[in-house]
Amino acid sequence: MQAKIKHFYHRPTWTYSYVVSDPETLQCAVIDSALDFNYDTGKISTQAADDIALYIEEEGLTVEWLLETHAHADHLSGAHYLKGKLGGKIAIGEYIREIQQVFKEVFNLEKHFPVDGSQFDHLFSDGELFSIGNIKAKALHTPGHTPACISYLMGGVVFVGDTIFMPDAGSARCDFPGGDARTLFRSVKKLLALPEQTKLYMCHDYAPEEAVVGPRWVTSVAEERAHNKHVHDGISEEKFIEMRTARDQVLAMPKLILPSIQINIRAGALPPKEDNGIRYLKLPLNQF
Repeated sequence: MQAKIKHFYHRPTWTYSYVVSDPETLQCAVIDSALDFNYDTGKISTQAADDIALYIEEEGLTVEWLLETHAHADHLSGAHYLKGKLGGKIAIGEYIREIQQVFKEVFNLEKHFPVDGSQFDHLFSDGELFSIGNIKAKALHTPGHTPACISYLMGGVVFVGDTIFMPDAGSARCDFPGGDARTLFRSVKKLLALPEQTKLYMCHDYAPEEAVVGPRWVTSVAEERAHNKHVHDGISEEKFIEMRTARDQVLAMPKLILPSIQINIRAGALPPKEDNGIRYLKLPLNQF
């Protein structure tokens, strides 16, 4: 069964979200949805997620899955909001538990905050099979950027999250807690061992405003193997590790990492209200 794929580009965070639907059953999955967040005011809005919801409603689709490729550090997930609006099961890789354990301590979250992944409706294991209507799919554990990264293989297409970027952008950073350059290299090679015609759908593209072509949301195994500036054929594992480690040492943290992580490890839900009826996000300070 050939899936219908609709992409949505969230320009403020360079994020691609997708609706993957089965034309026969009209069941669909939403992959890596986003909310809008104004860092200066703390205001969250839902325009990006509402655009996805409008498309789903206009197409007469039923949401079966709300799939996350990982706990994003650069945008707030719209999964919880969309579930409340349209239904569906929120799912992510089973190693989200490791991410929750780390960041519960980093942010000193509420004592009853569970670190068992129970905020999500389903945790995928590596190689687990599932379906979207009649579309057969497989979850592929592709860690390295984070321990919990997962890609979704559906026939001849893969939604790769941050495991790999467009050829001119290369690869994702590996300096977040639990990240590892050697692990990422092996995850990329796992994807690039798929048939050359396999299409790879990106979670991000960072094409500059003046770029002649871009941003782009889909490439192929063949194009990545030939042209990816970090992991094209012929690049050794050790050379990649050397490059990735040096590059990560000079990268700034994503602007939205602090609010994003606190919300995304909750499957996109906001923190609970405090005794004054207001929700808060935390900002850890350095000690001096």
